[in-house]
Amino acid sequence: MIYPGTPLKTPLPAETAPLPGEALVRAHRWQGFSCESRAVRAPAPCFPPVLLIGGAFQRKESWGRCEDVFLKSMDVFTVDPPGWGAADPLPETYGVDFLADAICHMLDECGARQVNVLAGSYGSAIAYEIARRYPDRVGRVVLVGTMTAIPDHAQAAMRRTLEYLAAGHMETYAHATVDLLMTPERLADIPNGTRVRKLLLRRIVNLSEAEAHQMYTNTLRLLTHQALDTSQPPRAPVLTVTGEYDSFTTPELCRQMAAACTDSWYAEIRDADHMLILERTAETADLINRFLAGKPLDGLPYCRSVERVSPAITSAPSPSA
Repeated sequence: MIYPGTPLKTPLPAETAPLPGEALVRAHRWQGFSCESRAVRAPAPCFPPVLLIGGAFQRKESWGRCEDVFLKSMDVFTVDPPGWGAADPLPETYGVDFLADAICHMLDECGARQVNVLAGSYGSAIAYEIARRYPDRVGRVVLVGTMTAIPDHAQAAMRRTLEYLAAGHMETYAHATVDLLMTPERLADIPNGTRVRKLLLRRIVNLSEAEAHQMYTNTLRLLTHQALDTSQPPRAPVLTVTGEYDSFTTPELCRQMAAACTDSWYAEIRDADHMLILERTAETADLINRFLAGKPLDGLPYCRSVERVSPAITSAPSPSA
């Protein structure tokens, strides 16, 4: 186990290592499928590298300002596993176990022995499985907008979006999808809410044919393999995070995920919903950085609540407790 504050560097091989701040993209293959990784070195890393696993519409290049924050203290490793971004399409019959193995294969080929993991939304199921299957490779885990299983109402809404997508009704599909991910009646309460909604609508309406196919099969994958295995949870410390207005991965569902883990905290960010990484980037990145560094999480003004969930304690919650 790697403890916060312990310097650990897992550098890329010298002959291929990029300069600090430069991205090195590698092509990989796993079980017959192509996939890609992207590594960016920090100028002076003092913590383990962080592996970022994105949500449904994220590619390995799309972490933006969050990546910039992390690069101040750690190397950043992002991925397009099979079914994502530049990788091959992946049939929905393959589950998160296959994706977890694919990502660890990419880490192996890049010489990244041990990492912290941050994942959002769809990617959180993969991160959870990586931490379960490869406990010796994972230091700490942050799951943003997560749940152990998809509730019935969300399943029905997701199946409707698939009908729109299959019919090629991209405007209708875009609005139905964004309404699922963002809470329309709370837009006025969310910083950047209107801007983020417009950004997502534009992104979805303009999906390429290949991206639309990825979205269709990835959504089917979620519905086919919807429940995570909580019988043997990860050993690593886990922080689950959600926005207070999240109506998709609700605060209740996100806290249930924390309760299913062995060593966990739960945090609820003010004035945000499911898209909190885009809506409150600086605050979300600060919370994640604090957790990865083992700093106390109590008293943060942008959090409505922070709770030590498992094991339950009565004192003020903080990772360093």
